[in-house]
Amino acid sequence: MTHQPLSTPFAFDTEFDAAGVVVNAAAAFRPIKRAYGPAEVDALVAQARVDARNEALAEVESIQAMALSAIGQALTAAAPALAQVAQQHRQQAAELALSAARVVSASALDRHPEAPLQAALEALAQEIDASPRLVIRTGDLTEATHARIQQLCADAGFSGIVAFRTEPGMAPAAFQLEWADGRAAFDPEEAFARISEALNSALAAEAGHAENLTPESTMEGRP
Repeated sequence: MTHQPLSTPFAFDTEFDAAGVVVNAAAAFRPIKRAYGPAEVDALVAQARVDARNEALAEVESIQAMALSAIGQALTAAAPALAQVAQQHRQQAAELALSAARVVSASALDRHPEAPLQAALEALAQEIDASPRLVIRTGDLTEATHARIQQLCADAGFSGIVAFRTEPGMAPAAFQLEWADGRAAFDPEEAFARISEALNSALAAEAGHAENLTPESTMEGRP
């Protein structure tokens, strides 16, 4: 039985011939080229520029990806607050518009308190035409306003008796109409209360079905 040696012979990288001249020098002892021609220099510079540009582009893409990720996280965190702010803005805008409408309508009704009654008489002309008597309940109106209302009834085609009943506490533009087959009424405050209720219901429904703000929807169209 033979035993394998525990070590291998040392191998020299540098080879010599019989006269002692180096035939193959080791890599550590090979001379480094110290001089380059102009063409070689231009090629090295061009390659260095390409390498530097590629590294810069890769770094920019990495920074851009991190920035987009940070923006997406920020939008995700801010989406509920943005939706709440948008809903508050819609509600405040609606309340402002309703308040402005109330002021404008109050001013118009002060100047023409008979206007709502005129619109009602025109709309109900066919229903009250055959009635022998029409009772009109209003607030404390002047005789001139009563005369205008009687003329409105005549213009609407009503030929029966018009009886006025003064109801203290009623708004100048409020009224109640009573005839043989029906009745109709109008009160500015009640009308605005119904409008406000309908507006609040619409805002509540819109809040329940509002579009969700997500990073994908917010950043739509980004190049």
